[in-house]
Amino acid sequence: MRTVELACSPELDTAVRAAWGRLAAAGLPSLARNTHPSNRPHLTLASVTGFPPGAAARLAALLDAALPLPVRLGEIAVLDGSAPLVWLVRPDAELVALHAEVWTVLADADGRNPWHAPGRWTPHLSLALRFGGADRGLARAVVGSGQPTGSFVAARSYDSADRSVHVLSARR
Repeated sequence: MRTVELACSPELDTAVRAAWGRLAAAGLPSLARNTHPSNRPHLTLASVTGFPPGAAARLAALLDAALPLPVRLGEIAVLDGSAPLVWLVRPDAELVALHAEVWTVLADADGRNPWHAPGRWTPHLSLALRFGGADRGLARAVVGSGQPTGSFVAARSYDSADRSVHVLSARR
């Protein structure tokens, strides 16, 4: 699997990592426990089996032109599926348009994950995976009611086959 992800500005990254830490300190599931070097707050725009020929270069050009992109976080929620605890991203027109353009670039890719498809995608930053039966009310209280702001400043692709990260855009 290959992803297209947006990385957070330092202030937004710090806010999300602090929430991870508070969840872990409260004994709740948290991404703070994932110590792999690739683990960082990010917004996934797409996930595919592999990039078609030329897609990485087209994505890099698209992302270089779009970034940085301001972002504001919304409420804390638990999503369906594997039940991750997430901080919802308030999508503006620019983010929605960028997401659609990424999907256009990946139109010929195999194995496009329908959870990320335009019209179905729920933009979010993950706080914990498989949150399912954990205490949602406590999690919301621990994370807090603030709605951090910042921007998406870079883009990367994660390759699940070898757990490597590939820079798509490092525009600042």
